[in-house]
Amino acid sequence: MGRVRGWWSGVGLRTRLTTLYTGLFFAAGTTLLGVTYLLTARALEQKLVMGQTTKELPPPPIESAKPMVIAFKIRQDVLAEVDQGRQQVLSDLTQNSVIIMLAVGVLAIILGHLVADRALRPLRQVTETAERLSESTLHERIALSGPRDDVKRLADTFDAMLDRLQRAFDAQRRFVLNASHELRTPLAINRTLLEVALEEPDASDDLVRLGKALLGTNARHERLIEGLLLLTRSENELVARKPVAVDEVALGVVESLEPQARRRRITVERRLAPAMAAGDPVLVERCVFNLVENALKYNVKDGTVWVDVTAESGGGPDDIVIRVANTGPVIPGYEVADLFEPFHRLRERVGSAQGSGLGLSIVRAIVTAHDGQVEAAPRPDGGLVVTVHLPTATRLPVPPRLPAPTR
Repeated sequence: MGRVRGWWSGVGLRTRLTTLYTGLFFAAGTTLLGVTYLLTARALEQKLVMGQTTKELPPPPIESAKPMVIAFKIRQDVLAEVDQGRQQVLSDLTQNSVIIMLAVGVLAIILGHLVADRALRPLRQVTETAERLSESTLHERIALSGPRDDVKRLADTFDAMLDRLQRAFDAQRRFVLNASHELRTPLAINRTLLEVALEEPDASDDLVRLGKALLGTNARHERLIEGLLLLTRSENELVARKPVAVDEVALGVVESLEPQARRRRITVERRLAPAMAAGDPVLVERCVFNLVENALKYNVKDGTVWVDVTAESGGGPDDIVIRVANTGPVIPGYEVADLFEPFHRLRERVGSAQGSGLGLSIVRAIVTAHDGQVEAAPRPDGGLVVTVHLPTATRLPVPPRLPAPTR
């Protein structure tokens, strides 16, 4: 029963409706056939017996036979003939009815499939429109025509929801652009003024120290704004995906962060196998950069960072796996999930002025936008292991080959 229920739940709605129509037809046909059989059998039993019993008995063939015995024998022969005729009629009726019902049943299956397909066509139009939707295609509408039935009301409600979503996305896009301009411009001006003031030859030591401190604060604010804008962008759905060589991206990130690793006396060990993912190159690079940078920031002196890139079957078929681990303080397992929340840092990290608390939040947003998976687990000896699964480039649709030019 469980297997049948599981199979039925996986069947499409059109097949369900066709099966339902066909089942109802055969149930009604079987009931009608049974009623017809009973009525015909009853009518034959009455009419045939009455017709046969009214016949005159033939003269006895043997003069010496007793009349009662001859009459009884003739009556038995007549009843047997009547019963045989009735059974033959019922057999022919049943056989012909079953053949006709099967033939009409095949026609009912075809008609049921066509009716179900036509009835579900508006729903299929709604589904196809929903599947095409993304941030850049919110202008599309179903615009279903026809009588105002339940499906028409559903399509109109869906179109109204798309109108609200488009207005919300437009407002968000305008806010991001305005925030980018209004917040970055003053910080850029402050940085320029501080750099000019620090280059003055007569600047005092106190002024230099104050200027450097303000430059550091200004840089942290710039990183915070950049992180917020990137988080907003990466939370949206990717419109276009390209092949990205994750091993080359990871190598470039590790080399760019080597000066920071040397200053902290941290060893970076890398195992980078050729791996081609499908996604946005800029976002994938930012994802790897945040992982490695976090592993360096929240580490211990003379610590280690491990960066692995492989192509394996992890979270899905032929996934690209990015695994970054580091040494560091012991992290309770119940606090690991909170690390992916914006502005959340553990107790050991609260006093750090190096991060904005958005590193892993941006990583999760980027991975989610790529239809991937990200998970983190504490190391027994201290530190954290973050594993990212990204779809491989083989999942990208293959463009059609153009015919070879004719000469």
